[in-house]
Amino acid sequence: MKSLPTRVLVAAISIAVVLLLVTSLAICVDGLRDRIGKADVGVVLGNKVETNGMPSARLAARLDKAVELYRRREFPVVIVSGGRGREGYDEGIVMRDYLIGKGVPAASIIVDLHGDTTMRTAENGAAIMRTRGYRSAFLISQYFHISRTRLAFSRCGIDATYNAHARYFEARDLLAIPRDAIGYVSYLVFARCRSSS
Repeated sequence: MKSLPTRVLVAAISIAVVLLLVTSLAICVDGLRDRIGKADVGVVLGNKVETNGMPSARLAARLDKAVELYRRREFPVVIVSGGRGREGYDEGIVMRDYLIGKGVPAASIIVDLHGDTTMRTAENGAAIMRTRGYRSAFLISQYFHISRTRLAFSRCGIDATYNAHARYFEARDLLAIPRDAIGYVSYLVFARCRSSS
């Protein structure tokens, strides 16, 4: 017969696994359900840039979604937000250049070079929005990242948000989904925005 501490440990692990699975499913369902509407600004979250200086397939899919929505006039301005990756490129600059190459005017693009985390993107994006009098944002990322991104912007005082997911799926999503589920819970409990006032 198992000792009480062992049974408690097994029960705790089982509960944690179930909660992780439920949260993972919830953020996937939420992120796959696009919320389309007219916004003051679109926000594209950064991702890996390849060693040749081109956006990764995942990042290009986010940018292509932004181009599609921009052409449909869902927003007139795009914030591209990212940090400097290990490859040595500023994601924001690469993202801007990609959008320009797809026909988005440079004057319609705002570059945030310091969005190296989801919360930093939300902080910087909210600050940019307040400076320019923008009230609503259209968030663009991977489907499993949408819930946490929306939560981060809400923490920074931007509750008027729409969202769309990039049409790109890959095997590593199976690792990214539970990681983002944990990240969502972490933001829910601990995240505070430095630019919310």
